Amino acid sequence: MRKPVKIGRISLALLFILMMALLTGCGQEMMVFDPKGPIAQDQRDLIVISTVLCLIVLVPVLAMTAVIVWRYRDAKGNKAAYKPNWSHSTKLEMIWWGIPIVIILILAGVTVKYTYALEPSKPIESDQKPIVVQATSLDWKWLFTYPEQGIATVNYLQIPKGVPIKFELTSDAPMNSFWIPQLGGQMYTMSGMAMTLYLQADEAGKYFGTAANFSGEHFNDMKFDVHATSREEFDKWAAGIKKSASPLTQAGYDALAKPGRSGEQFFSSFPDNLFYNIVTKYAVGGSHGAHGGHGAVPGGSGNESGGKPSAAVSGSNKMEDVTAGQGHGAHGTAGGSGHGAHSASGK
Repeated sequence: MRKPVKIGRISLALLFILMMALLTGCGQEMMVFDPKGPIAQDQRDLIVISTVLCLIVLVPVLAMTAVIVWRYRDAKGNKAAYKPNWSHSTKLEMIWWGIPIVIILILAGVTVKYTYALEPSKPIESDQKPIVVQATSLDWKWLFTYPEQGIATVNYLQIPKGVPIKFELTSDAPMNSFWIPQLGGQMYTMSGMAMTLYLQADEAGKYFGTAANFSGEHFNDMKFDVHATSREEFDKWAAGIKKSASPLTQAGYDALAKPGRSGEQFFSSFPDNLFYNIVTKYAVGGSHGAHGGHGAVPGGSGNESGGKPSAAVSGSNKMEDVTAGQGHGAHGTAGGSGHGAHSASGK
């Protein structure tokens, strides 16, 4: 009987080692726990607080399970008390019901606080004016347009550190998800919708960006580098693109929007109202005719400072129809599975 016991213990040890390897990503850094901006920091704090509160229940339960299994095991000479008629203890009932209830109440309060404070469309408090970046998910690439700088990039994002970035998100392909783990949680991009997401990088560096939603054959290629630099370097970079790169024409965009992979690309300009036209592409009266009927609000589009006037996107992600004659009112969605909220520490 000894041999099966040894085999069982070895199997459990190997299973534990395998689980730890999977949870640690085989030694790779867990980027979510290495935040480089105020939003990611607050989200990291929420994850840590929630985990600690859950462990207050989980660790004692697992420890007690092990102790009970060992103490009351069927073994020769075991002197553990045997009480076959025992059925109730008020003291124990108060402990194993009272502690979890208190923890759930605390966890609920913390979650509500962070959820409201971390609203995705809530501007980050800063003495710096936010920079608008319009992100459009395509098959299978990311298009970034900078309406204030009048430039566009593909699979490459550069932002100044310490400056809030107002991302306006949409899709001209299947629904996807925009995610820069070290700056903040992900948010969905959807056809016919313009979502708002504020992020900020506090440190200069190169960060990983990706699509966090399955969207077809080459979805794994929808990755992009995020370069956070000083404001001077950012302005110099934007001026260099404006001066040396080729323009993105409407025909060029139509070709780019077709399914396929792409490397990094840079454009000195892009068609007027491009983001607006992408958002309203399937709306009644939109640039490509009717499809459904719910309009959406781009937060400003077009080349340089031109483009359609933008309507406000409310904190609850309500989308007003900006096409003439439409009266569909609100059209809201969830703010994204990893983000959910903005700046819990009064940011």
